[in-house]
Amino acid sequence: MTARLRVYRHPISGHCHRVELLLGLLGLPHELTTVDLPAKAHQTPEFLQKNPLGQVPVLEHGDFTLADSNAIMIYLAEQFDQEARFYPRDARQRGQIQRWLSLAAGELMLGANRARLVKLLGKAFDYDAAAEMATRLLGLINRELSERRFLVGDSVTLADCALYAYTALVPEGGLSLAEYPNVRAWHLRLESLPGFVPMQRAAQSGGAR
Repeated sequence: MTARLRVYRHPISGHCHRVELLLGLLGLPHELTTVDLPAKAHQTPEFLQKNPLGQVPVLEHGDFTLADSNAIMIYLAEQFDQEARFYPRDARQRGQIQRWLSLAAGELMLGANRARLVKLLGKAFDYDAAAEMATRLLGLINRELSERRFLVGDSVTLADCALYAYTALVPEGGLSLAEYPNVRAWHLRLESLPGFVPMQRAAQSGGAR
């Protein structure tokens, strides 16, 4: 019997969505457990045993537990993607994917994600700095997508899963996608893929990472 996959998540966290998106694209059965962030459920001793940093997502695969969204995606791809579609074995492609994963953990989180948290939850981040960083990253993505269908070549990879949610949700951070036609077209290509998982909008739930 295959070990159960369970993801501890919050429905409007883009970090969680990238994991759920990959699971959907891989067609992997899994269970979702919503962590009540406003109620501080991520700070309970039980949850801190799963992730001492008190963050979602967390993956449980049988007796194995792993935190960090990018790490989880790499694990899932290595474990279940036998054709290496999402994390190709070619060193150059992996290098390009890692570049985008680093941007997802850096500029994307500090830019588009923080701008969204300021507007949605009143977080005390520098909104202007976050918006400027988001704009720069969107410009970069828009330019690079003028040459290819997805972030790394013409097939979807972990890079696309990692960058989708927070770029698609920039309007929730008070920003516009109007000037980025290649980004919008890329979103539509991802959304048309079999197994695509929609990102829940903030109006449908409360609290986010």
